[in-house]
Amino acid sequence: MTDHPSYLRVFRTFARNSLVRNMTFRTNFILETITSLSWVAINLGFYLLIFQYTGMIGTGWGKWEFFLFLSTGLLINSTVETLFMTNADEFNELIRTGGLDFALLKPIDTQFLVSLQRIDWSSAGNFVFGLVLLVYSLLQLGYVPGPVEVLLYPLYVACGVSILYSLMIAMAASSVWLGRNQNLFDFWFYITNFARYPMEIYSGPIGTPLRWFFTFIIPVLVVVNVPARLLVRSLAPQSLTEWLLPAFALLAAAASLIASRWVFNRALGSYRSASS
Repeated sequence: MTDHPSYLRVFRTFARNSLVRNMTFRTNFILETITSLSWVAINLGFYLLIFQYTGMIGTGWGKWEFFLFLSTGLLINSTVETLFMTNADEFNELIRTGGLDFALLKPIDTQFLVSLQRIDWSSAGNFVFGLVLLVYSLLQLGYVPGPVEVLLYPLYVACGVSILYSLMIAMAASSVWLGRNQNLFDFWFYITNFARYPMEIYSGPIGTPLRWFFTFIIPVLVVVNVPARLLVRSLAPQSLTEWLLPAFALLAAAASLIASRWVFNRALGSYRSASS
Protein backbone atom coordinates (compact mmCIF):
# COMPACT_ATOMS: atom_id res chain seq x y z
CA MET A 1 0.00 0.00 0.00
CA THR A 2 1.11 3.55 -0.70
CA ASP A 3 -0.20 6.92 0.43
CA HIS A 4 0.31 8.37 -3.04
CA PRO A 5 -1.72 7.14 -6.04
CA SER A 6 -0.10 6.32 -9.34
CA TYR A 7 -1.03 9.28 -11.54
CA LEU A 8 -0.32 7.31 -14.70
CA ARG A 9 -2.61 4.51 -13.56
CA VAL A 10 -5.34 7.00 -12.66
CA PHE A 11 -5.01 8.64 -16.07
CA ARG A 12 -5.26 5.27 -17.82
CA THR A 13 -8.43 4.58 -15.84
CA PHE A 14 -9.89 7.95 -16.86
CA ALA A 15 -9.01 7.28 -20.51
CA ARG A 16 -10.49 3.78 -20.48
CA ASN A 17 -13.69 4.85 -18.73
CA SER A 18 -14.14 7.76 -21.16
CA LEU A 19 -13.70 5.43 -24.13
CA VAL A 20 -16.26 3.00 -22.69
CA ARG A 21 -18.66 5.92 -22.19
CA ASN A 22 -18.14 7.05 -25.78
CA MET A 23 -18.66 3.55 -27.14
CA THR A 24 -21.91 3.24 -25.19
CA PHE A 25 -23.32 5.93 -27.48
CA ARG A 26 -21.48 4.98 -30.65
CA THR A 27 -23.68 6.88 -33.10
CA ASN A 28 -23.20 10.11 -31.18
CA PHE A 29 -19.45 9.46 -30.94
CA ILE A 30 -19.17 8.82 -34.69
CA LEU A 31 -21.19 11.94 -35.51
CA GLU A 32 -19.04 14.09 -33.23
CA THR A 33 -15.87 12.71 -34.81
CA ILE A 34 -17.19 13.30 -38.34
CA THR A 35 -18.30 16.83 -37.42
CA SER A 36 -14.89 17.64 -35.96
CA LEU A 37 -13.03 16.25 -38.98
CA SER A 38 -15.41 18.05 -41.36
CA TRP A 39 -14.57 21.37 -39.74
CA VAL A 40 -10.86 20.65 -40.24
CA ALA A 41 -11.41 19.59 -43.86
CA ILE A 42 -13.39 22.78 -44.59
CA ASN A 43 -10.56 24.89 -43.19
CA LEU A 44 -8.04 22.97 -45.28
CA GLY A 45 -10.16 23.56 -48.36
CA PHE A 46 -10.33 27.26 -47.54
CA TYR A 47 -6.53 27.54 -47.43
CA LEU A 48 -6.19 25.51 -50.63
CA LEU A 49 -8.47 28.07 -52.25
CA ILE A 50 -6.34 30.94 -50.93
CA PHE A 51 -3.16 29.43 -52.36
CA GLN A 52 -4.74 29.36 -55.79
CA TYR A 53 -4.40 33.16 -55.76
CA THR A 54 -1.16 33.65 -53.84
CA GLY A 55 2.04 31.71 -53.39
CA MET A 56 2.98 33.09 -50.01
CA ILE A 57 1.42 34.07 -46.68
CA GLY A 58 3.57 36.42 -44.64
CA THR A 59 7.31 35.99 -45.05
CA GLY A 60 8.60 32.54 -45.94
CA TRP A 61 5.30 30.70 -45.58
CA GLY A 62 4.59 29.07 -48.91
CA LYS A 63 1.81 26.55 -49.46
CA TRP A 64 3.43 23.50 -47.90
CA GLU A 65 5.25 25.51 -45.24
CA PHE A 66 1.90 26.93 -44.18
CA PHE A 67 0.37 23.45 -44.13
CA LEU A 68 3.18 22.43 -41.78
CA PHE A 69 2.08 25.35 -39.63
CA LEU A 70 -1.57 24.27 -39.91
CA SER A 71 -0.80 20.65 -39.03
CA THR A 72 1.22 21.76 -35.99
CA GLY A 73 -1.75 23.80 -34.83
CA LEU A 74 -3.99 20.76 -35.27
CA LEU A 75 -1.68 18.58 -33.16
CA ILE A 76 -1.62 21.13 -30.35
CA ASN A 77 -5.28 22.12 -30.36
CA SER A 78 -6.59 18.57 -30.72
CA THR A 79 -4.47 17.48 -27.74
CA VAL A 80 -5.89 20.30 -25.63
CA GLU A 81 -9.45 19.59 -26.76
CA THR A 82 -9.11 15.84 -26.21
CA LEU A 83 -7.62 16.06 -22.74
CA PHE A 84 -8.78 19.32 -21.16
CA MET A 85 -11.60 21.17 -22.94
CA THR A 86 -14.53 19.10 -21.65
CA ASN A 87 -13.17 19.11 -18.11
CA ALA A 88 -12.61 22.87 -18.11
CA ASP A 89 -16.15 23.42 -19.35
CA GLU A 90 -17.57 21.15 -16.64
CA PHE A 91 -15.61 22.79 -13.81
CA ASN A 92 -18.37 25.34 -13.40
CA GLU A 93 -20.88 22.51 -12.94
CA LEU A 94 -18.69 20.93 -10.27
CA ILE A 95 -18.90 24.19 -8.35
CA ARG A 96 -22.63 24.65 -8.88
CA THR A 97 -23.63 21.09 -7.98
CA GLY A 98 -21.13 20.55 -5.18
CA GLY A 99 -19.16 17.94 -7.11
CA LEU A 100 -15.97 19.87 -6.32
CA ASP A 101 -16.47 18.91 -2.66
CA PHE A 102 -15.93 15.25 -3.57
CA ALA A 103 -12.91 16.10 -5.76
CA LEU A 104 -11.29 17.92 -2.84
CA LEU A 105 -11.72 14.85 -0.62
CA LYS A 106 -9.92 12.53 -3.03
CA PRO A 107 -6.30 11.57 -2.09
CA ILE A 108 -4.97 13.01 -5.34
CA ASP A 109 -4.06 16.43 -6.64
CA THR A 110 -7.31 18.32 -7.28
CA GLN A 111 -6.08 20.11 -10.39
CA PHE A 112 -4.99 16.81 -11.93
CA LEU A 113 -8.37 15.27 -11.09
CA VAL A 114 -10.57 18.03 -12.48
CA SER A 115 -8.35 18.51 -15.56
CA LEU A 116 -8.27 14.91 -16.81
CA GLN A 117 -11.26 13.03 -15.46
CA ARG A 118 -12.98 12.96 -18.88
CA ILE A 119 -11.21 12.38 -22.20
CA ASP A 120 -12.97 13.56 -25.38
CA TRP A 121 -11.95 10.82 -27.79
CA SER A 122 -13.97 12.36 -30.65
CA SER A 123 -11.36 15.15 -30.87
CA ALA A 124 -8.51 12.66 -31.23
CA GLY A 125 -9.36 12.24 -34.92
CA ASN A 126 -8.05 15.76 -35.52
CA PHE A 127 -4.69 14.71 -34.07
CA VAL A 128 -4.44 11.86 -36.59
CA PHE A 129 -5.47 14.23 -39.38
CA GLY A 130 -2.81 16.73 -38.31
CA LEU A 131 -0.15 14.03 -38.18
CA VAL A 132 -0.99 12.83 -41.70
CA LEU A 133 -0.97 16.41 -43.00
CA LEU A 134 2.39 17.03 -41.31
CA VAL A 135 4.03 14.01 -42.94
CA TYR A 136 2.48 14.78 -46.33
CA SER A 137 3.65 18.41 -46.22
CA LEU A 138 7.19 17.32 -45.35
CA LEU A 139 7.15 14.91 -48.29
CA GLN A 140 5.96 17.67 -50.62
CA LEU A 141 8.81 19.88 -49.43
CA GLY A 142 11.29 17.03 -49.77
CA TYR A 143 12.55 17.73 -46.27
CA VAL A 144 13.55 15.06 -43.76
CA PRO A 145 13.93 16.41 -40.19
CA GLY A 146 17.24 15.64 -38.52
CA PRO A 147 17.58 14.03 -35.09
CA VAL A 148 17.69 17.42 -33.35
CA GLU A 149 14.43 18.55 -34.97
CA VAL A 150 12.82 15.18 -34.18
CA LEU A 151 13.68 15.66 -30.51
CA LEU A 152 12.86 19.37 -30.25
CA TYR A 153 9.60 19.40 -32.21
CA PRO A 154 7.61 17.30 -29.67
CA LEU A 155 9.13 19.39 -26.87
CA TYR A 156 7.84 22.64 -28.37
CA VAL A 157 4.48 21.04 -29.19
CA ALA A 158 4.29 20.15 -25.50
CA CYS A 159 5.15 23.76 -24.65
CA GLY A 160 2.26 24.91 -26.83
CA VAL A 161 -0.11 22.48 -25.13
CA SER A 162 1.11 23.70 -21.73
CA ILE A 163 0.44 27.35 -22.58
CA LEU A 164 -3.06 26.69 -23.91
CA TYR A 165 -3.88 24.41 -20.98
CA SER A 166 -2.66 27.01 -18.50
CA LEU A 167 -4.87 29.66 -20.06
CA MET A 168 -7.83 27.30 -20.08
CA ILE A 169 -7.56 26.08 -16.48
CA ALA A 170 -7.06 29.65 -15.22
CA MET A 171 -10.21 30.72 -17.06
CA ALA A 172 -12.12 27.73 -15.69
CA ALA A 173 -10.93 28.44 -12.14
CA SER A 174 -12.35 31.94 -12.38
CA SER A 175 -15.78 30.33 -12.08
CA VAL A 176 -15.19 30.21 -8.33
CA TRP A 177 -15.29 34.02 -8.22
CA LEU A 178 -17.69 34.70 -11.12
CA GLY A 179 -20.31 32.14 -10.15
CA ARG A 180 -20.94 31.11 -13.74
CA ASN A 181 -18.49 31.31 -16.62
CA GLN A 182 -20.66 30.66 -19.66
CA ASN A 183 -18.35 32.45 -22.09
CA LEU A 184 -15.40 30.07 -21.69
CA PHE A 185 -15.61 28.63 -25.20
CA ASP A 186 -16.25 32.01 -26.82
CA PHE A 187 -13.32 33.67 -25.08
CA TRP A 188 -11.15 30.64 -25.78
CA PHE A 189 -11.93 30.91 -29.49
CA TYR A 190 -11.26 34.64 -29.59
CA ILE A 191 -7.84 34.31 -27.92
CA THR A 192 -6.60 31.18 -29.68
CA ASN A 193 -7.76 32.52 -33.05
CA PHE A 194 -4.67 34.74 -33.06
CA ALA A 195 -2.47 31.63 -32.94
CA ARG A 196 -3.87 30.23 -36.18
CA TYR A 197 -1.62 32.32 -38.40
CA PRO A 198 2.13 33.03 -38.69
CA MET A 199 3.17 35.97 -36.54
CA GLU A 200 4.63 37.78 -39.58
CA ILE A 201 1.13 38.83 -40.65
CA TYR A 202 0.82 40.96 -37.52
CA SER A 203 2.61 44.11 -38.64
CA GLY A 204 1.87 47.78 -39.06
CA PRO A 205 0.29 50.21 -36.58
CA ILE A 206 -2.40 47.71 -35.51
CA GLY A 207 -0.70 44.37 -36.04
CA THR A 208 2.57 45.17 -34.25
CA PRO A 209 0.93 45.95 -30.86
CA LEU A 210 -1.21 42.82 -31.23
CA ARG A 211 1.90 40.77 -32.02
CA TRP A 212 3.70 42.15 -28.96
CA PHE A 213 0.72 41.61 -26.65
CA PHE A 214 -0.02 38.03 -27.79
CA THR A 215 3.65 37.09 -27.66
CA PHE A 216 4.79 38.52 -24.33
CA ILE A 217 1.61 39.13 -22.27
CA ILE A 218 -0.66 36.28 -23.37
CA PRO A 219 1.87 34.15 -25.28
CA VAL A 220 -0.50 32.40 -27.70
CA LEU A 221 1.55 33.40 -30.76
CA VAL A 222 4.48 31.24 -29.66
CA VAL A 223 2.20 28.19 -29.28
CA VAL A 224 2.25 27.16 -32.95
CA ASN A 225 4.85 29.49 -34.43
CA VAL A 226 7.84 28.09 -32.55
CA PRO A 227 7.44 24.36 -33.32
CA ALA A 228 6.35 25.10 -36.91
CA ARG A 229 9.37 27.36 -37.49
CA LEU A 230 11.59 24.55 -36.24
CA LEU A 231 10.62 22.54 -39.33
CA VAL A 232 10.19 25.37 -41.82
CA ARG A 233 13.33 27.30 -40.93
CA SER A 234 15.24 24.25 -39.65
CA LEU A 235 18.10 25.31 -37.39
CA ALA A 236 19.05 28.44 -39.34
CA PRO A 237 17.27 31.41 -37.73
CA GLN A 238 17.40 34.53 -39.86
CA SER A 239 17.39 37.13 -37.08
CA LEU A 240 18.10 37.61 -33.38
CA THR A 241 14.37 37.37 -32.66
CA GLU A 242 14.24 33.92 -34.20
CA TRP A 243 17.13 32.85 -31.98
CA LEU A 244 15.44 34.14 -28.82
CA LEU A 245 11.91 32.96 -29.59
CA PRO A 246 12.51 29.25 -28.84
CA ALA A 247 14.09 30.14 -25.48
CA PHE A 248 11.18 32.43 -24.70
CA ALA A 249 8.70 29.63 -25.56
CA LEU A 250 10.25 27.41 -22.88
CA LEU A 251 10.11 30.27 -20.38
CA ALA A 252 6.53 31.14 -21.34
CA ALA A 253 5.41 27.52 -20.92
CA ALA A 254 6.97 27.24 -17.45
CA ALA A 255 5.66 30.65 -16.37
CA SER A 256 2.16 29.83 -17.68
CA LEU A 257 2.00 26.57 -15.74
CA ILE A 258 3.20 28.27 -12.55
CA ALA A 259 0.77 31.18 -12.96
CA SER A 260 -2.21 28.92 -13.71
CA ARG A 261 -1.34 26.74 -10.71
CA TRP A 262 -1.30 29.84 -8.52
CA VAL A 263 -4.68 31.00 -9.89
CA PHE A 264 -6.18 27.54 -9.41
CA ASN A 265 -4.99 27.29 -5.80
CA ARG A 266 -6.20 30.82 -5.05
CA ALA A 267 -9.58 29.89 -6.51
CA LEU A 268 -9.76 26.77 -4.32
CA GLY A 269 -8.89 28.94 -1.32
CA SER A 270 -11.92 31.12 -2.10
CA TYR A 271 -14.23 28.16 -2.71
CA ARG A 272 -17.02 27.58 -0.25
CA SER A 273 -18.52 24.11 -0.01
CA ALA A 274 -21.96 23.68 -1.57
CA SER A 275 -23.15 22.38 1.79
CA SER A 276 -21.98 25.45 3.70
